[in-house]
Amino acid sequence: MPSDRTLHSLLNHYGAGDPLACRPVAQGLLNHGYRLRTTRGSFFLKHYLDDPDRPERRATHPATIVRQHRATLRLGALGLPVAAPLTGRDGRTVYVLGGRPYALYPWVDGRHRAGSELTTGQSRRLGWLLGRVHLALERVLAGITAGMAGAGGAGGPGSGSARAEETDTLIGELLRLAGRHRPRDPMDVLAERRLLERRALLERYAHRRPAASAAPACGWVHGDFHPFNLLYRGAEPAAIIDWDRLGVQPRAEEAVRAAVIFFLGPDGALDLAKVRAYARAYRLTTGVPANDLAAAVRRVWWERLNDLWMLRWRYQRLDCRADPLFPAAAALVVWWTREYEAVLAAFTG
Repeated sequence: MPSDRTLHSLLNHYGAGDPLACRPVAQGLLNHGYRLRTTRGSFFLKHYLDDPDRPERRATHPATIVRQHRATLRLGALGLPVAAPLTGRDGRTVYVLGGRPYALYPWVDGRHRAGSELTTGQSRRLGWLLGRVHLALERVLAGITAGMAGAGGAGGPGSGSARAEETDTLIGELLRLAGRHRPRDPMDVLAERRLLERRALLERYAHRRPAASAAPACGWVHGDFHPFNLLYRGAEPAAIIDWDRLGVQPRAEEAVRAAVIFFLGPDGALDLAKVRAYARAYRLTTGVPANDLAAAVRRVWWERLNDLWMLRWRYQRLDCRADPLFPAAAALVVWWTREYEAVLAAFTG
């Protein structure tokens, strides 16, 4: 928790009144967030932390945050539902105190909604919204692409670049650590079963690794578009939040990744009817050809087949925060491999 002295300094910098209450916001795996109630209203305070999966951010951190803030301010001016930061007395949105960067945002009333809560029509509007975000980012960040390829994106292997033999080596290491984990619990049993299953799938489908020569079209993306980063007010999106992974990436892959997270059921299956409505709206909004989305489906499937970041957190970092995500995510890999043609048809039909 920020000290009283820190809170008074921050709120004074932003002209946001005197603090009345401060409590942590529980959701999120990176950074620290707090809901502040002051004499002038409610706010969200964000304390930025270095991302251990992206050590390059340590050198570029302030510039990275400023770019995120400028982008969201410009997107808001275009009418998109974004959470944009407040400007301090010095005209800046980032306030560095004791070497630690902070930002203050108006509090957005709303709630997160999983894909299971969305109707087919709302799924369609979700695809339209992400398409608008991609087009708007291209507009507001035009000319700022030099040297930025790969600046965003999720943890784990790069899409299409993972090598099955390297993943097999990692599986061996994780199996060793899972076998030694104490006290042993059901998560360890599940992890071992899924790791052996993943090894068998990789051996069977290694020939399906996407060709390295098939370079996808890249552009600015949110980088982490999923239910916990979208707030709804009633039936409509109120704010897209957490732009920490803003960067230049294959845009069609972000569309696929987002759908896989939004429309994933607890049994590891995707709601393909909603995926179809979402993907069709995204393609119509952006003009992305079905063939490009098909290639993105293959790359993201291969990424998921090789992605073991949740178990790396558990066994290599001894950080169990991602454990609740693992059962459905691991089941998805098996289901998606089995139903590959149906998933492809949903994204491209």
